[in-house]
Amino acid sequence: MESYKFLIDLALILLSTKAFGLLTRKFRMPQVVGALLAGLLLGPACFNILQETEFIISLSEVGVIILMFAAGLETDIKEFRRNGKASLIIAVLGVIVPMIGGYLVAFGFNRPGIMESDVEASVFLQNMFIGVVLTATSVSITVETLKEMGKLRSDVGTAILGAAIIDDILGIVALTFITSLADTSVHFMIVLGKIALFFVFSVVSGIIFFYIFKKITLHYNKDMRRFVILAFVYCLLMSYSSEVFFGVADITGAYIAGLVISNSKFSEYISSRFETVSYVLLSPIFFASIGLKVVLPEMTIEIILFAVILTVVALLTKIIGCGAGAKVCRFNGRESLQIGCGMISRGEVALIVASKGASLDIMSSTMFGPIVIVVVATTIVAPILLKLTFKDKNKISRNNQYKQKISHHARQSA
Repeated sequence: MESYKFLIDLALILLSTKAFGLLTRKFRMPQVVGALLAGLLLGPACFNILQETEFIISLSEVGVIILMFAAGLETDIKEFRRNGKASLIIAVLGVIVPMIGGYLVAFGFNRPGIMESDVEASVFLQNMFIGVVLTATSVSITVETLKEMGKLRSDVGTAILGAAIIDDILGIVALTFITSLADTSVHFMIVLGKIALFFVFSVVSGIIFFYIFKKITLHYNKDMRRFVILAFVYCLLMSYSSEVFFGVADITGAYIAGLVISNSKFSEYISSRFETVSYVLLSPIFFASIGLKVVLPEMTIEIILFAVILTVVALLTKIIGCGAGAKVCRFNGRESLQIGCGMISRGEVALIVASKGASLDIMSSTMFGPIVIVVVATTIVAPILLKLTFKDKNKISRNNQYKQKISHHARQSA
């Protein structure tokens, strides 16, 4: 009977994420917030009803891959090219500013009498690693929120997606640089070479696949369902190759696969098919799994204070850094704020980076609790802030005028 427990787990996840999604929607918040809260409540952080299993981990990984693949399918290539320079500037400032902010906060707390370190790495490396953790961006939360609001294809949505992909690459470079100082077996230049080779591989394989895909769709277009399978195979192969052979996140490979197929006339059909699978099963599992990862350790007053300040800095540095980059690239003030808010979610990416630091003995165990709090806070706050910044002010003004008119007529009638 125990072997069938995964069916109950799935039922609980799907029911709770939908129920909490509808609840948060009542409060005019994105439904993804509800899914995240459902995972937190069901997981070890609260009621401990569900734990992460290998099955849930695997399904959630497929879920985020499909989410990013679908985002690539819906990306306008022309807009992507047009915003390429802006995305680069946004990503660079979105890495530099949080890294400095994280280092300064760690520098203020990571000392005897305030927080005791249990690792042998130098204090400088420990503090720099906290900065590296804050550079992470989990774009999957933002993608789901933008899709829900119908803003994924906007200039802001395209800039956020491009910046997040570049942010991922810069984060890998920063992480490799720090770990290479602590671990002599890590060669910084080899990692840079792999990243460069990944982009060469992406271009070459993309051209080859698109040529083959185009030929197949011309000759065998009576049943379009086979194109969905072919597209998914390419997505999975790109995800696997990017992660295993080049050390780049699998979601980056999935997004590039989506970009390649977005040029096809069947892209909308393929996207609609993946949208159904994602909505019904995979997306709820992925977002709930983020909450299931969270385990809150016991913390002293000093560590709680460190966690609060680190969370505030994590929020502000992404908004300021990415927002300033957007402003430099001639986005208006509101768009710059939207881009900054779209980049603040750290999600599972920060947890993975933090775990890497703990395994290499360059991050103290006392700092892991505050990192978890940062992840939870930024993951929940990001979609809420995005929704607020995308509110139509003219629509709100019109609604207020309408309410005032109704109130005026009511007073006259009385």
